[in-house]
Amino acid sequence: MTGLTINGVTAGYGDVTVLQDVSFNVAAPGITAVIGSNGAGKTTLLRALSGLIRPNAGRIALGGAELAGQAPDAFVATGIAHVPEGRRLFAGMTVEDNLMMGAFSRRLPASALREELDAVYALFPRLAERRKQDAVSMSGGEQQMCAIGRGLMAKPKVMLIDELSLGLAPVAVDVLVDALTRLAADGLGLLVVEQDVAVAFDLASQIVVLDRGRVTRTGPSASVAADPAVRAAYLGEA
Repeated sequence: MTGLTINGVTAGYGDVTVLQDVSFNVAAPGITAVIGSNGAGKTTLLRALSGLIRPNAGRIALGGAELAGQAPDAFVATGIAHVPEGRRLFAGMTVEDNLMMGAFSRRLPASALREELDAVYALFPRLAERRKQDAVSMSGGEQQMCAIGRGLMAKPKVMLIDELSLGLAPVAVDVLVDALTRLAADGLGLLVVEQDVAVAFDLASQIVVLDRGRVTRTGPSASVAADPAVRAAYLGEA
């Protein structure tokens, strides 16, 4: 089993340190969820793990390939795809064109590109129905499907998803959870930032608790969910 190794990562913006000595592993295949309050550093973590910001210290490696300090395109080429918070789809472009942008750097022949598009459409049939529609005119859940599909077109080994369910209807969240579960079963590693801790515990096999830029707890979902301190902090239990 291979995956993403994060060891001693410290990162931030300018003189402001957000992440401090962060270490954990993301199994591939498998689903790991990061939970934490607003301002805990979750988005900064994903930005560091996709090369959008350079760590001040620490190691990021995928399958033995050292990535810390490299440009974002090296992260993509090695096998990391990042689905950002808010989806960030390209307005004025169709669903299908947005999906194809995920494979832009791979320079696939038309036949291979069509096969991979069809695989995304099989995972998310709603996107096939909307393929010629402006991507940003869809519902929030459909846009999240498109953002994940775009990431899949990069053929990642590990996918990072920031705020999977934020602002989405429960029925859309159920569709996304089912799709991610199937992707993990097919061999993909997933690191999901999730504000709804109940969704995180149901979805992931491993949980990372991030608090003020530090990892305070990691472990199997059932074990972390049973921790009284975690339940008090994130589920409002006394």
